[in-house]
Amino acid sequence: MSYLHLAIVAPLLLSIFIPAFYNRFRRIHTGWFVLPLPILLFFYFISFLATTMSGKSIIKTANWIPSLGINFTVKIDGLGLLFSLLITGIGALVVLYSIYYLAKDKEKLNNFYVYLLLFMSAMLGVVLSDNLIVMYAFWELTSFSSFLLIGYWYERDKSRYGAQKSMLITVFGGLAMLGGIILLNIITGTFSLTEIMSQGNEIYSHVLFVPALLCILLGAFTKSAQFPFYIWLPDAMEAPTPVSAYLHSATMVKAGIYLVARFTPVFGEHALWFWLVAGAGMLTLIWGSIFAVKQTDLKAILAFSTVSQLGLIMSLLGVGAAALHYEYLDDNIFTVAVTAAIFHLINHATFKCSLFMAAGIVDHETGTRDIRKLGGLMHFMPITFTISIVGAFSMAGIPPFNGFLSKEMFFTAMVHVTEMDLFRLETLGILFPVLAWIASIFTFIYSMILVFRTFSGKYQPEKLDKKPHEASIGMLFSPVILVSLVIIFGFFPNLLSESLISPAMASILPSLLGEGGEFIVHISFWHGFTIELFMTLGVVILGIILFKTHHKWKKIYQEIPEKLSLNRLYDSMLEGVQSGSNKLTNSYMNGSIRSYLVYIFIFFIFILGSTLIGKNAFKLDTSNVSSIGIYEVVLAIFVVVGSISILFVKSRMTSIILLGAIGYTVSLFYVLFRAPDLALTQLVIETISVALFLVCFYHLPKLRKIETRMRFRLTNALISIGVGAMVTLITLSAHSHKLFDSISQYYVENTYTEAAGKNMVNVILVDFRGFDTLFEITVLAIASLGIFGMIKLRLNRRKEG
Repeated sequence: MSYLHLAIVAPLLLSIFIPAFYNRFRRIHTGWFVLPLPILLFFYFISFLATTMSGKSIIKTANWIPSLGINFTVKIDGLGLLFSLLITGIGALVVLYSIYYLAKDKEKLNNFYVYLLLFMSAMLGVVLSDNLIVMYAFWELTSFSSFLLIGYWYERDKSRYGAQKSMLITVFGGLAMLGGIILLNIITGTFSLTEIMSQGNEIYSHVLFVPALLCILLGAFTKSAQFPFYIWLPDAMEAPTPVSAYLHSATMVKAGIYLVARFTPVFGEHALWFWLVAGAGMLTLIWGSIFAVKQTDLKAILAFSTVSQLGLIMSLLGVGAAALHYEYLDDNIFTVAVTAAIFHLINHATFKCSLFMAAGIVDHETGTRDIRKLGGLMHFMPITFTISIVGAFSMAGIPPFNGFLSKEMFFTAMVHVTEMDLFRLETLGILFPVLAWIASIFTFIYSMILVFRTFSGKYQPEKLDKKPHEASIGMLFSPVILVSLVIIFGFFPNLLSESLISPAMASILPSLLGEGGEFIVHISFWHGFTIELFMTLGVVILGIILFKTHHKWKKIYQEIPEKLSLNRLYDSMLEGVQSGSNKLTNSYMNGSIRSYLVYIFIFFIFILGSTLIGKNAFKLDTSNVSSIGIYEVVLAIFVVVGSISILFVKSRMTSIILLGAIGYTVSLFYVLFRAPDLALTQLVIETISVALFLVCFYHLPKLRKIETRMRFRLTNALISIGVGAMVTLITLSAHSHKLFDSISQYYVENTYTEAAGKNMVNVILVDFRGFDTLFEITVLAIASLGIFGMIKLRLNRRKEG
């Protein structure tokens, strides 16, 4: 295992020791033990910048299941490195922020940091795995760990609801993605992402191409909260603010963005990919921005703004896929969309994470996030106000911050769509810049609401739980660093051009580069009096007007019927599933063991019988069957007669005796077949069983003397005959089909020479199948402990009674 593998699993390994640190060093905040790791990982990944900038990538493999083509193969290229730096860099700032946000004497910090480290490891695994099955394993681990983080305050109903909602939706998408991965394996014969991308033509022409595309996108859309799957993200805001800042601005919600970017070389040339990715992104962008204006909770505004910004990035990746229809970079105007997507991905992580932290500070120092109770806080919290205004202005696309630059590039990409002569965009293309402009106006409005409704206006101390004051320097340190990056990347955007943006573009659009080629990225503020500039001026002017008159037109949101919301649809579906499952369960869970056995046996007969018939699998070959003697016939008759007799006897004692007699008769078969050890085992088991029955005889319930109708007895007879016949047919077919040579000869030849034993059965159990025997003993030990525990509990209750 390489250092790169170790970097991925390092947070997971550290999480094992967190409970010990928490219990042993209660006076020290557990976050201080966690903080060094993401910092070290961040600088470790920085060391790969020179490699990715030169157009190279690094692949390391650790064997896992090579026979199935599943190995822990990791690859670090421009795209993977970009996300790795976001995961570790933002992760370090979030851990530092959480040290001051979460009180060590009030919170279960051991749980929090175990979940956070688990999530960090999972995200690194997603963005660095080259094997799709391994990627899927980490993908689902992100859903599981985010479920734990969102439900961290599990005593709150809303936290449990939000955690369950995110889990159900993202795991549903993950299962769909797994289906797409399997389809890609059927097409290409490999799980390696690198090898899959090299077979683009074969994949494109395959009949399973479209189903695989849809399944992959379903996984991406659910994880990145695209319409209509965005509904889990606002409810996830019940998580602690450090979780929201980490998961929902820089990492988890970007996993779907990463997936779309990574699979663009595979699916990007198809028109369906363009329309689904770009269309879903545009719809999510405008939907999220419109409904963000409606919110009154700071984190709710940020949640819907995150939905909107994710839609913006997704739409850019969809439009950027059009660049694949050009063979060269010259005059390829659609590469600007991919450039804008990567640049805004970075910008969004900086300004949105700082805004989440600022919202957390306001909540921490005032006791509320409701903007209807807030106002006039700039005098009490000047640094938090500065952080918020820089982050919000960047999100609104106002110069000189980094968000302005990527928003201008977004407008440029959308304007270029109108020039596209593909996918019937000669007529529909005008919708892209129009919708982008409208969404940007609402983005401006909710950005202004976020800042000025919180920090300006009338101060309302009677509505606050605490007297507001500025946060500690430790809590301010992380958001100050982030807004500093907002300003630095705004004034010096080309710091990122060659180091991060160009290598990431090479990973997304590799077919456009020749040998040794690279994308030349240059970002600047001024491009002259362009249509994008006038679109920005329109956004600012109209945005200011609508913000100032917000109190007059916001009532329009009240006209939207709550019953038609997607959240109500989700709740109705969940209630329907729960109600239906309860009805179905109650229909067959009636407390009767006989009924349960009937269901099992009918299913057994139907499935196996239809399989034998459908596959024409029944075969009878008696050439290798041993001769049957008189003793075997007599014993078989006795077993059959004894078994049938049990059904008709009226005495429980007689039933126990017959049952024991049948068991002893079976042991005689082992004697005839020269297996004395099995015979002894059977005799011991039967003796113990009969003894236990006799010991418990007094406590057994009395036999019911109620006569049952013939219909039930006939049903029992038919099921019994069916099961017996099916087992007999399967046994005969299994004996008659010799697909492989018997392993018995191997045991004969190697029992003494390899295991130094003369009793073949003992050697098989102890040596050849040692692990199997060990696990059986373990199961028995666990069952024994469970039985012992139940007996102890019952004895304790009797003593207490």
